[in-house]
Amino acid sequence: MAQISTDIPARLDRLPWARWHWLVLIGLGTVWILDGLEVTIVGVIGPRITDPSSGLGLSDSEVGVAAGVYVAGACLGALFFGHLTDRFGRKKLFLVTLALYLAATVATAFAHDAWYFYLCRFFTGAGIGGEYAAINSAIDELIPARVRGTVDLVVNGSFWLGTALGALIAIPALDTSLLSAGLGWRLLFGLGAVLGVAILLVRRTVPESPRWLFIHGREREAEEIVGEIETKVRDESGKTLEPAHGEIRITQRERTPLTEVAATLLRRYPKRTTVGLSLFIGQAFLYNSIFFTYALVLSTFFKVPDGSTPWYLIPIAIGNFLGPVLLGRFFDTIGRRTMIAGSYVLSGLLLLGTAALFDAQVLSPVTLTICWMVVFFFASAGASSAYLTVSEIFPMETRALAIALFYAVGTGLGGIIGPVLFGRLVESESVGNVVVGYVIGAVLMIAAGLVQWFMGVEAARRSLEDIAAPLSSEQHQMA
Repeated sequence: MAQISTDIPARLDRLPWARWHWLVLIGLGTVWILDGLEVTIVGVIGPRITDPSSGLGLSDSEVGVAAGVYVAGACLGALFFGHLTDRFGRKKLFLVTLALYLAATVATAFAHDAWYFYLCRFFTGAGIGGEYAAINSAIDELIPARVRGTVDLVVNGSFWLGTALGALIAIPALDTSLLSAGLGWRLLFGLGAVLGVAILLVRRTVPESPRWLFIHGREREAEEIVGEIETKVRDESGKTLEPAHGEIRITQRERTPLTEVAATLLRRYPKRTTVGLSLFIGQAFLYNSIFFTYALVLSTFFKVPDGSTPWYLIPIAIGNFLGPVLLGRFFDTIGRRTMIAGSYVLSGLLLLGTAALFDAQVLSPVTLTICWMVVFFFASAGASSAYLTVSEIFPMETRALAIALFYAVGTGLGGIIGPVLFGRLVESESVGNVVVGYVIGAVLMIAAGLVQWFMGVEAARRSLEDIAAPLSSEQHQMA
C-alpha cells in the first residue's frame, strides 16, 4: 500500500461546534439510550416474569441467568463486530448491529419459554455489544479533541435517559388494571424497536470515519467527506475555520492482523491494558449486579409491589445521568487522571457506606434509593469514562477491537458473574449475603480508581494520534 501524508485529524480537531456534530451525536450516541432501556426493562419486569400468569414463570435465579445471557451476548457481539468494524469500517457495522438489535428485541416480546427468552436476550445483547465498538470509535474519530471527554461522558451517560424512559413506560405497562400480566411486559420490548427504527433513519446520514478511510487506502473519499463537513460546519456556525496545523505520514494498509493487535495491547501498552481492564471490570460488576436485580431487592426485602418498582429506578436514573452531564467538562479541564480515579474511588467509598446502612437494616425503599442516587452520581461519570479511556489510549487500527476486548473481558467477568451471583444472593433472602455483594462491588471500584491514578494516561484535549500514534505511522514505526 502507498505512503501518504495527511492533515485530516488536525482539520477535524480544529472545527468549531456546529449542528453537524449534534447530528453525529443523535445518530450514533443514542445507542446508549437503547441499552439503558433494555437493562431497565429486564430489571423492572423481573418480579413480573416470575409470576406464572406472565406466560414465562421464571425463578429469581433464572432472571439473573437471563441477565447474564444478555451480557454474554453483548461480550461476544462486541468481539465479533469489533473485529469487523476495524476491518470493514465504522458505518457498515453500526448499521448491521442496530438491525440485529431491532430483530432480536421484537422477537423477545413473543417469548413463552425460558430457552427462547434466553436466546432472544443473547442476540439482543450481541447487537448492543457490537454497537459499543462501532459507535464509540466513530464518535471519538469525528468529535474535536478539546471537547471529546465532555461529549463522550454525556453520550455514555444518556444510557440513563433510556433507563428513566423504560421505568416511566413500565409503570402503566405493568399495571394489571390496564394490561394483563402476560401482555404488559411484552409491549415494553416493542418500545425499544420503535426507538431503534428512528435512530436507524438518522444514522444513515452519518458518514464513514475519515480517519479509518485514509488508513485503508481511501484517502480521496476521506478528503471529500472532510471537505463536506468543513463546508457544513462553516455555514452552520458562521465562523471562518482556522488553518489546520500538523500532518501525519502513514503507510496505508488493508487490515491489521489480530497478532499485531495482541502485541500492541500486551507488549507495547501493558500498563494501558491493565488500566482498561480494571475500569471495565469494576463498573461492569457494580452496574450489572445492582440494576439487573434491584427490583428483586425491593420486592424481597421491602415488599414493594411489582408495579411500583419503576418509581424507585427513575430517581436513580436521574442521578446517573446528571453525574456525567455535570462532571463531564472537568474531564477536559482538570484532566482524565484525576477525575477518573476520583470518581471511581469516591463511588466505592459511598457504596461501602450504603452497604453498612443496608446491613444495619435502617433503610427504607426511599432512603436506599437516595443512597443509590449519590453513589451513582459519581459512579456513572467513572463508568462512562471507561469507554472514553480505551477508545483514546490505543492506536487507530486497533480502536474498535480494543473497545470490544475490554468490554468483553471486563463485562464478562463483572457483568455475567455479578447478576448471576446477586440473583442467588437475593434469592437467599439474607441481608448479610446481599451486603457481601455490595462490598465486592465497592472494593472493585476503589481498586480500579487506584490503578487509574498510578498508571493512567492523561489524554485531555490531545489529538488521538498524539495519545497513541497509528500503527501505520512513521512515528509509531520509529518508536
